[in-house]
Amino acid sequence: MAALSGEDAVYAVGGAVRDVLLGRRPHEIDFVVEGDAVAVARRAAERLGGRVTVHERFGTATVEADEATFDLAGARRERYPRPGALPEVELGASLAEDLARRDFTVNAIALHLADGALTAHEGARADLDARRLRVLHERSFLDDPTRLLRLARYAARLGFDVEPRTDDLAAAAIAGGALDTVTGSRLGAELRLLAREPQPAALAALERRGLGTALLGPGFAVDPDLVARAVALTPRDGESGLAALAAALVGASGVGASLDRLGFPAYERETVAEAAAAPPLRAVPDAELWRALRRARPEAVAVAGARGDGATARRWLDDVRGRRLAITGHDLVAAGLEGPAVGAGLDAAMEAMLSGRADGREEQLAAALA
Repeated sequence: MAALSGEDAVYAVGGAVRDVLLGRRPHEIDFVVEGDAVAVARRAAERLGGRVTVHERFGTATVEADEATFDLAGARRERYPRPGALPEVELGASLAEDLARRDFTVNAIALHLADGALTAHEGARADLDARRLRVLHERSFLDDPTRLLRLARYAARLGFDVEPRTDDLAAAAIAGGALDTVTGSRLGAELRLLAREPQPAALAALERRGLGTALLGPGFAVDPDLVARAVALTPRDGESGLAALAAALVGASGVGASLDRLGFPAYERETVAEAAAAPPLRAVPDAELWRALRRARPEAVAVAGARGDGATARRWLDDVRGRRLAITGHDLVAAGLEGPAVGAGLDAAMEAMLSGRADGREEQLAAALA
């Protein structure tokens, strides 16, 4: 990156380096500065003709310019005052110390921008070659239990195995109630990210060792085939991750309350709760389908179809819900209807059209006014 040319203390770190070494395209790049990140950011912004936003407390800075926007963070040490607490940050660390605070060895690799040299935590390259997820120390999941969800996320995204000792540490943390030491919003943020990972692999990884049950209650259960069908049925205007999560919560009680405790936004919370409660979809005529599903969210239809007749769900999502009348409410007002009668008339016209009794404008208007 030209903006950081000549800056000898800057390293790309974490997932971006891991992905490049795996031959994958990184989604974003994190930069660490062994020294004063703010000073480096100011010089980079000057080269780009951009501006800098400084976060003095955290030793980080954001460079914004027409060409690029990126963050620079000073190398740091972290200390957790109690299990599940946010870490206390101490700047002025070495690169090795910064790598040692990370979640898994495969994310503890740095690329020196000046010459391309790699610096890795002990065992990181071997674990990457073996496609293995390993924590860096024994208290990792106790210090930050959100790493339990990240373990499931990375296992699904990368297709990596979990190193046996790491798996044992995760099981002990879950059984010991580690999730209870973290705020619901932090856990919910990780769960929302996990829902966007490859499914059903991510939810299956969440189910391992009882993590999903500890997070979402005893109603959480993953049927991989059901989840896969729900994801396949979710249309572009729906969110397949929410449909997948709902498919793992079918029949569970208190879904909305659980997701509210985890800080889910209202729309996502209501979508998952509606989809988890949707009954299996039956094969019925178009008019009956419209009566049943016209207010349903697409994720709910996807889960209902996955539990019942998938072809009917596909017919609704791809065809029936998109059909439009040849008349509008203005036509009914012009014909003398007003208030609730306008909506009732349009409903009657739609049912007549979907039943094959009113293909054209005049037939639909007659059905609406009948």
